[in-house]
Amino acid sequence: MKKGIFITIEGPEGAGKTTIIEMLMEKFQSEGYPIISTREPGGIDISEQIRGVILDKNNTAMDARTEALLYAAARRQHLVEKVVPALEKGYIVLCDRFIDSSLAYQGFARGLGIEEVYSINKFAIENKMPVATFYFDINPEKGLERINKNKGREINRLDLESLEFHRKVREGYRILTKKYCDRIIEIDASQPVQNVFESVATSMINIIQQNG
Repeated sequence: MKKGIFITIEGPEGAGKTTIIEMLMEKFQSEGYPIISTREPGGIDISEQIRGVILDKNNTAMDARTEALLYAAARRQHLVEKVVPALEKGYIVLCDRFIDSSLAYQGFARGLGIEEVYSINKFAIENKMPVATFYFDINPEKGLERINKNKGREINRLDLESLEFHRKVREGYRILTKKYCDRIIEIDASQPVQNVFESVATSMINIIQQNG
């Protein structure tokens, strides 16, 4: 049995991750690839319950460390219950957000420290890292504009943060892109959707061939 391949997609609010993941799933499933998609926080029942607490618009009093710990807890359960079993069965697992989100949002934008938040998550993931991560880069103004235009999208607690917070998130991601340049592939998410899709799909085929 071939080993599974863990690929994550990252980016700030409104970067278009969900849309591209849907397009990628349609393409790779139609071509016979064993692939599943999932998301963080969430993906399985316990983690979805934690997601509800984290993103509830009424929980504005949540402490930054509490937030980081809740994300790590949701990540752990999702990993052991869904991601690892799928990888062991030889699936390509395409995940909307993973550890880099915590490093950018809580580590950098919340000011907890990238290394400090990484330490929390090392305990949670036991060194189970993706083979590749696509980072969808877009300026916060454009991303938030997309969210406001998308009437079908849930508005969560993070969407209510200040523009300055979202700018820090982007800055955090850029630090990570340089720090983990061997793993993170930057994609210009301000391009037309089809361009973004084709760029990611081409790179994914190369990743699958290299790790298959």
